[in-house]
Amino acid sequence: MLIAQVTDIHLGFQPDDPAELNRKRFDDIIETLLALTPRPDLLLATGDLTEHGTITSYQTLKAICDKLPFPVLPALGNHDSRANFCAVFPDSPLVDGFMQYSYDAGPLRILVLDTLDEGRHGGAFDSVRARWLDARLAEDAKPTIVVLHHPPIDTGNGWMTEDIDAAWVLRLRAVIERHAHVIRLVTGHLHRGIVTGWGGSTLAVCPSSAPQVAIDFRSIDPDVPDGRDMIVAEAPGFALHYWTGRDLITHFGSGGDHPVLARYNARMQPTVRHILAEHRGH
Repeated sequence: MLIAQVTDIHLGFQPDDPAELNRKRFDDIIETLLALTPRPDLLLATGDLTEHGTITSYQTLKAICDKLPFPVLPALGNHDSRANFCAVFPDSPLVDGFMQYSYDAGPLRILVLDTLDEGRHGGAFDSVRARWLDARLAEDAKPTIVVLHHPPIDTGNGWMTEDIDAAWVLRLRAVIERHAHVIRLVTGHLHRGIVTGWGGSTLAVCPSSAPQVAIDFRSIDPDVPDGRDMIVAEAPGFALHYWTGRDLITHFGSGGDHPVLARYNARMQPTVRHILAEHRGH
C-alpha cells in the first residue's frame, strides 16, 4: 500500500492572481504523484489547505480533488475554516463539532484528528477530542496511522515549534502512549520534512506544498528583527508512506522537473545485478 501526503497548500495566498505560486506548486506535486508507478492508493491532505479559509479557495481545492483517481483524506490546519470547509465539502464528518474521522485503508487504519483552534496559530486537542481518539484506538488493534496538522514537538526553530509541556500536547501524548498499535503520526504545519520518535511511536512531518521554512536553530527575539531568512523557495514537497506488510516506510520527495543523471540501461545493469545478487545471498 502506498499513501501519499501533501500539506500546507495555502491556496488563495494570492487570491486575485490566476498564476498563483501556491497553486502552481500544488499542481507540480499532483502531476508528480499521478506519474508514479504504481500510483498512490490515497492522498492525505494534512491541513492549511487554504491561506484564508475562503469559500472560493475551498472550491478550487474541491475541483482539483474531484479529478484525482484516488481518495483524498483532509485534515484542518490553523489557516482553515471549519464552517467554510464544510460548506464546500458537505459530507465532511463532524463529531462534537470537530472534523475527526476513521478511514479503513485495508491493512491499515487511519484516524484523522482536528487540532484547529480558530484564531490561534498553534494546535489544540481538548478532552472531547481526546476521548474520541482513545475510544477509536481501543476498539480496533489494527496497525493505525494518526493524522493531524500540528506536530506536538519542539523543533529547535524558535518561531515554528510547539510547547511540549502544553496541555494539549500532554493530553495527546497520554492517549498515544496507551496504544502500541499506533505505528505513525503524520503531520504538517512546519513547512519542513522532520522525523522523530514520539509517544512510543514515530512522528513524521511532511514538507510543505507551499514554500518551506528556513532551517535556523538560533533563538529568536520577538522584539529584535535580526534579518534572518524565514521563508525560502525550496521545491514543493510531499511524502510517500509505503506499507510493506510489516513496516511503514516514509519517503520525502519534491514536485517539478528534476535533471535525470542515470537511467536503467546497459551501463547501469551490472550495478543492479550486483545489488540484487547481494540481496539474494543475504
